[in-house]
Amino acid sequence: MTPADPGALAPARARELFRGGLRTPTAGWCRGWTQANLLAVPRALAYDLLLFGQRNPKSCPVLDVGDPGAFGTEIFGGDLRTDLPGYRVYENGEPVAEPAEVTGLWRDDLVAFLIGCSFTFEDALVQAGVPVRHLAAGTNVPMFVTSLKCRPAGALAGPLVVSMRPVPASLVAEAVRITARYPAVHGAPVHVGDPAEIGVTDLGRPDFGDPVEVRPGEVPMFWACGVTPQAAVMASGVPFAIGHLPGHMAVTDVRDHRFLVP
Repeated sequence: MTPADPGALAPARARELFRGGLRTPTAGWCRGWTQANLLAVPRALAYDLLLFGQRNPKSCPVLDVGDPGAFGTEIFGGDLRTDLPGYRVYENGEPVAEPAEVTGLWRDDLVAFLIGCSFTFEDALVQAGVPVRHLAAGTNVPMFVTSLKCRPAGALAGPLVVSMRPVPASLVAEAVRITARYPAVHGAPVHVGDPAEIGVTDLGRPDFGDPVEVRPGEVPMFWACGVTPQAAVMASGVPFAIGHLPGHMAVTDVRDHRFLVP
């Protein structure tokens, strides 16, 4: 059962609930604690993913990398195989399963990457009076595959994925200012305004997550999204990988302010 105030939970307690089978998007959970995207790939592909992150830092900001076979990292004190609220398994680039845990699928050669998530700056937006629609609605953030291409790295190539938040026109500059101070978790938006300019044709039909209402006087704002590496896994036909279910993040033991710059 989802707690009455998931934002008040400590990371360890949230991970305990997920390990017990709770399946839910994590936007708004564990206020003040950084959330991260997970992608685990075979060691033979790990350098390519690290290079992909270096070449595409807006969409793939690498926060931590585990040792081969390890299911924890320095910033995540839980078990990456069981302590997320949803996983997605890929074979030959195709999503083949969305299990509650991946203990039986974890391999000794898998290298886990934790990648920055824009949920990290959402509390700062709320505190500044910038509405975050999916938080208010209790739904998953809408995410879209764009027509923009990432810079390839080795065996990995693919499109940029973005998350979208509608913001009143009078608060757009404030939203840009706030999020720009979190460069390690996607930073400022990559696009503001007409979705068609980045190849998004229907805001009511996100590729991942849930649609949200865009009200009169609001401007759609698009931030680079940590699902981008999973899009590269799909576009590149990677033989095997394990990621988080989009929007169902790894809650780390690091405070959000660690990634805030003056």
